[in-house]
Amino acid sequence: MTDRTAAPGPRADMVRNRRLLLTAATEAFAECGVDVSMSEIAQRAGVAKGTVFRHFASKDDLLGAIMLQLLDRLTDSAARLLKADDAGAALREFMTVGVEALAADQAFCEVIGRPSLQHTEVRDAIGRLGDIVEDLTARAKEQGAVRVDVTGTDIMLLLGGIHQTAVPLLDTDPQAWRRYLELVLDGLRNPGVRTLPHPPPARLRLSAPPAPS
Repeated sequence: MTDRTAAPGPRADMVRNRRLLLTAATEAFAECGVDVSMSEIAQRAGVAKGTVFRHFASKDDLLGAIMLQLLDRLTDSAARLLKADDAGAALREFMTVGVEALAADQAFCEVIGRPSLQHTEVRDAIGRLGDIVEDLTARAKEQGAVRVDVTGTDIMLLLGGIHQTAVPLLDTDPQAWRRYLELVLDGLRNPGVRTLPHPPPARLRLSAPPAPS
Protein backbone atom coordinates (compact mmCIF):
# COMPACT_ATOMS: atom_id res chain seq x y z
CA MET A 1 0.00 0.00 0.00
CA THR A 2 1.34 3.45 -0.93
CA ASP A 3 2.24 5.76 1.94
CA ARG A 4 0.39 8.97 1.06
CA THR A 5 2.22 10.85 3.82
CA ALA A 6 5.66 10.20 2.33
CA ALA A 7 7.82 13.17 1.41
CA PRO A 8 7.64 14.31 -2.23
CA GLY A 9 10.20 12.77 -4.56
CA PRO A 10 13.11 14.55 -6.27
CA ARG A 11 11.03 15.44 -9.32
CA ALA A 12 8.37 17.15 -7.20
CA ASP A 13 11.09 19.02 -5.30
CA MET A 14 12.58 20.27 -8.58
CA VAL A 15 9.21 21.52 -9.81
CA ARG A 16 8.51 23.22 -6.48
CA ASN A 17 11.94 24.85 -6.32
CA ARG A 18 11.70 26.14 -9.89
CA ARG A 19 8.29 27.65 -9.11
CA LEU A 20 9.64 29.27 -5.92
CA LEU A 21 12.63 30.68 -7.79
CA LEU A 22 10.56 32.12 -10.62
CA THR A 23 8.14 33.74 -8.16
CA ALA A 24 10.95 35.18 -6.03
CA ALA A 25 12.92 36.40 -9.06
CA THR A 26 9.87 37.96 -10.70
CA GLU A 27 9.10 39.92 -7.54
CA ALA A 28 12.74 40.91 -6.94
CA PHE A 29 13.37 42.07 -10.51
CA ALA A 30 10.03 43.90 -10.64
CA GLU A 31 10.84 45.79 -7.43
CA CYS A 32 14.55 46.45 -7.89
CA GLY A 33 15.52 45.89 -11.53
CA VAL A 34 17.99 43.42 -12.98
CA ASP A 35 20.86 44.17 -10.60
CA VAL A 36 19.38 41.94 -7.90
CA SER A 37 21.90 39.24 -7.04
CA MET A 38 21.26 35.54 -7.46
CA SER A 39 22.02 35.19 -3.73
CA GLU A 40 19.15 37.50 -2.84
CA ILE A 41 16.82 35.60 -5.16
CA ALA A 42 17.83 32.33 -3.49
CA GLN A 43 17.20 33.87 -0.07
CA ARG A 44 13.77 35.13 -1.10
CA ALA A 45 12.89 31.71 -2.49
CA GLY A 46 14.14 29.96 0.63
CA VAL A 47 16.59 27.72 -1.25
CA ALA A 48 20.36 27.36 -1.43
CA LYS A 49 22.23 29.49 -3.98
CA GLY A 50 23.40 26.31 -5.71
CA THR A 51 19.77 25.41 -6.35
CA VAL A 52 19.37 28.57 -8.44
CA PHE A 53 22.19 27.56 -10.75
CA ARG A 54 20.91 24.00 -11.05
CA HIS A 55 17.76 25.45 -12.63
CA PHE A 56 19.21 28.52 -14.38
CA ALA A 57 22.82 28.56 -15.56
CA SER A 58 22.98 32.38 -15.52
CA LYS A 59 20.97 35.44 -14.62
CA ASP A 60 20.15 35.89 -18.30
CA ASP A 61 18.59 32.40 -18.36
CA LEU A 62 16.46 33.37 -15.37
CA LEU A 63 15.47 36.68 -16.97
CA GLY A 64 14.58 34.82 -20.15
CA ALA A 65 12.24 32.51 -18.22
CA ILE A 66 10.55 35.51 -16.60
CA MET A 67 10.23 37.24 -19.96
CA LEU A 68 8.50 34.14 -21.28
CA GLN A 69 5.97 34.29 -18.46
CA LEU A 70 5.14 37.94 -19.21
CA LEU A 71 4.95 37.37 -22.97
CA ASP A 72 2.70 34.34 -22.50
CA ARG A 73 0.35 36.37 -20.27
CA LEU A 74 0.12 39.13 -22.87
CA THR A 75 -0.42 36.61 -25.67
CA ASP A 76 -3.20 34.87 -23.73
CA SER A 77 -4.85 38.25 -23.09
CA ALA A 78 -4.64 39.25 -26.76
CA ALA A 79 -5.99 35.87 -27.91
CA ARG A 80 -8.97 36.21 -25.57
CA LEU A 81 -9.68 39.73 -26.79
CA LEU A 82 -9.66 38.60 -30.43
CA LYS A 83 -13.09 37.08 -29.71
CA ALA A 84 -14.62 40.37 -28.51
CA ASP A 85 -17.38 41.94 -30.60
CA ASP A 86 -16.03 45.48 -30.16
CA ALA A 87 -12.53 45.34 -31.67
CA GLY A 88 -11.70 48.91 -30.71
CA ALA A 89 -12.52 48.29 -27.06
CA ALA A 90 -10.55 45.03 -27.25
CA LEU A 91 -7.44 46.80 -28.53
CA ARG A 92 -7.82 49.44 -25.83
CA GLU A 93 -8.08 46.75 -23.15
CA PHE A 94 -5.02 44.93 -24.49
CA MET A 95 -2.96 48.11 -24.41
CA THR A 96 -4.14 48.86 -20.89
CA VAL A 97 -3.19 45.38 -19.72
CA GLY A 98 0.17 45.62 -21.49
CA VAL A 99 1.24 49.00 -20.11
CA GLU A 100 -0.01 48.08 -16.64
CA ALA A 101 2.16 44.94 -16.73
CA LEU A 102 5.21 46.97 -17.75
CA ALA A 103 4.59 49.65 -15.13
CA ALA A 104 4.53 46.95 -12.44
CA ASP A 105 7.85 45.47 -13.58
CA GLN A 106 10.92 47.68 -13.28
CA ALA A 107 13.13 45.05 -14.89
CA PHE A 108 11.28 44.64 -18.18
CA CYS A 109 12.73 47.57 -20.09
CA GLU A 110 16.16 46.93 -18.58
CA VAL A 111 16.03 43.46 -20.11
CA ILE A 112 15.50 44.68 -23.67
CA GLY A 113 18.66 43.97 -25.64
CA ARG A 114 20.17 41.59 -23.07
CA PRO A 115 21.24 38.08 -24.11
CA SER A 116 18.06 36.69 -22.49
CA LEU A 117 16.18 38.02 -25.52
CA GLN A 118 18.39 35.93 -27.77
CA HIS A 119 16.93 32.70 -26.40
CA THR A 120 15.00 30.87 -29.11
CA GLU A 121 11.97 30.50 -26.84
CA VAL A 122 11.85 34.25 -26.12
CA ARG A 123 12.20 35.17 -29.79
CA ASP A 124 9.43 32.73 -30.69
CA ALA A 125 7.18 34.12 -27.94
CA ILE A 126 7.67 37.67 -29.24
CA GLY A 127 6.76 36.43 -32.70
CA ARG A 128 3.57 34.76 -31.43
CA LEU A 129 2.53 37.89 -29.56
CA GLY A 130 3.25 40.01 -32.64
CA ASP A 131 1.06 37.81 -34.83
CA ILE A 132 -1.93 38.09 -32.48
CA VAL A 133 -1.50 41.85 -31.98
CA GLU A 134 -1.45 42.27 -35.77
CA ASP A 135 -4.80 40.42 -35.90
CA LEU A 136 -6.18 42.47 -33.03
CA THR A 137 -5.16 45.70 -34.77
CA ALA A 138 -6.52 44.56 -38.14
CA ARG A 139 -9.96 43.90 -36.60
CA ALA A 140 -9.95 47.35 -34.99
CA LYS A 141 -9.12 48.92 -38.38
CA GLU A 142 -11.86 46.94 -40.12
CA GLN A 143 -14.41 48.33 -37.66
CA GLY A 144 -13.12 51.87 -38.12
CA ALA A 145 -12.00 52.12 -34.49
CA VAL A 146 -8.41 53.10 -35.28
CA ARG A 147 -6.60 54.76 -38.14
CA VAL A 148 -5.95 52.57 -41.18
CA ASP A 149 -2.19 53.20 -41.26
CA VAL A 150 -1.43 51.80 -37.79
CA THR A 151 0.07 48.31 -37.45
CA GLY A 152 0.40 45.71 -34.74
CA THR A 153 4.11 46.49 -34.54
CA ASP A 154 3.21 50.13 -33.85
CA ILE A 155 1.00 48.95 -31.00
CA MET A 156 3.72 46.76 -29.46
CA LEU A 157 6.29 49.57 -29.64
CA LEU A 158 3.83 52.06 -28.17
CA LEU A 159 3.36 49.88 -25.08
CA GLY A 160 7.01 50.38 -24.18
CA GLY A 161 6.91 54.03 -25.21
CA ILE A 162 4.00 54.83 -22.92
CA HIS A 163 5.70 53.06 -20.03
CA GLN A 164 9.00 54.88 -20.60
CA THR A 165 7.22 58.24 -20.72
CA ALA A 166 5.71 57.63 -17.29
CA VAL A 167 8.81 56.06 -15.66
CA PRO A 168 10.05 59.32 -14.02
CA LEU A 169 6.67 59.68 -12.29
CA LEU A 170 5.93 56.12 -11.22
CA ASP A 171 7.63 56.28 -7.80
CA THR A 172 5.31 59.06 -6.65
CA ASP A 173 2.36 58.42 -8.99
CA PRO A 174 2.14 54.73 -9.97
CA GLN A 175 -0.91 55.34 -12.18
CA ALA A 176 0.61 58.19 -14.22
CA TRP A 177 0.91 55.88 -17.24
CA ARG A 178 -2.87 56.02 -17.67
CA ARG A 179 -2.64 59.70 -18.72
CA TYR A 180 -0.17 58.91 -21.50
CA LEU A 181 -2.05 55.82 -22.59
CA GLU A 182 -5.13 57.98 -23.11
CA LEU A 183 -3.15 60.48 -25.16
CA VAL A 184 -1.88 57.65 -27.38
CA LEU A 185 -5.35 56.14 -27.72
CA ASP A 186 -6.64 59.52 -28.91
CA GLY A 187 -3.90 59.56 -31.53
CA LEU A 188 -4.82 56.06 -32.72
CA ARG A 189 -8.43 56.95 -33.48
CA ASN A 190 -9.40 57.23 -37.13
CA PRO A 191 -8.29 60.71 -38.37
CA GLY A 192 -10.22 60.68 -41.65
CA VAL A 193 -7.97 61.67 -44.55
CA ARG A 194 -4.82 62.46 -42.56
CA THR A 195 -2.03 59.91 -42.85
CA LEU A 196 1.17 59.41 -40.90
CA PRO A 197 4.26 61.07 -42.43
CA HIS A 198 6.51 57.99 -42.19
CA PRO A 199 6.05 54.34 -43.20
CA PRO A 200 5.37 51.68 -40.55
CA PRO A 201 8.27 49.83 -38.92
CA ALA A 202 9.22 46.28 -39.79
CA ARG A 203 7.86 43.43 -37.71
CA LEU A 204 9.57 42.79 -34.37
CA ARG A 205 11.47 39.66 -35.33
CA LEU A 206 14.63 39.23 -33.31
CA SER A 207 17.40 37.50 -35.17
CA ALA A 208 19.40 34.66 -33.67
CA PRO A 209 22.73 35.70 -32.12
CA PRO A 210 25.78 35.36 -34.38
CA ALA A 211 27.66 32.11 -34.08
CA PRO A 212 30.90 32.37 -32.08
CA SER A 213 33.98 32.73 -34.29
